[in-house]
Amino acid sequence: MLDGLRQFIADVVSPQAHQGRNFDDTGYRLAATALLIHVISLDGEPSEIEKRKLHGLLESHFGLNPGTADQLIASATLVEGEAVDLYHFTSVIVRSVDEAGRRRIVEMMWELVYADGQVSEFEDNVLWRASDLLGVSARDRIDLKHHVAEGRSIPVKGGPDIADVAT
Repeated sequence: MLDGLRQFIADVVSPQAHQGRNFDDTGYRLAATALLIHVISLDGEPSEIEKRKLHGLLESHFGLNPGTADQLIASATLVEGEAVDLYHFTSVIVRSVDEAGRRRIVEMMWELVYADGQVSEFEDNVLWRASDLLGVSARDRIDLKHHVAEGRSIPVKGGPDIADVAT
């Protein structure tokens, strides 16, 4: 785990030095978790509901036990705090995960956004940018948003997403 964190930090600091390197599963998990932490931190300090949701998603999606999920969250929190943009996380994921897996990550992001029952324009914008960087189409992003909202019995407010008008 520590070696994966060191390698990921080295790639964030100097991605060109490691362009040919294939990230292992730990790197992909770390990048995905850092992206998820970024999402729950958008509107300030993550709530207990958001933290529990993150923990549950990591345990179920990655098949982790609670202690391992805690370690991954701690490592990803450090990495996310040092990041300057989303590209470093999404580029690791794109190199490591197929299209269906990337859609699942976007779905996880929506699940975290909707954990508090509402979506801010800022959260919607970050999901749009991250989805684009992950190679997830606007149609898939919107479908996933509606799927998560419907699963939580939350109406999707307003007309089309701000970002949807451009697509």
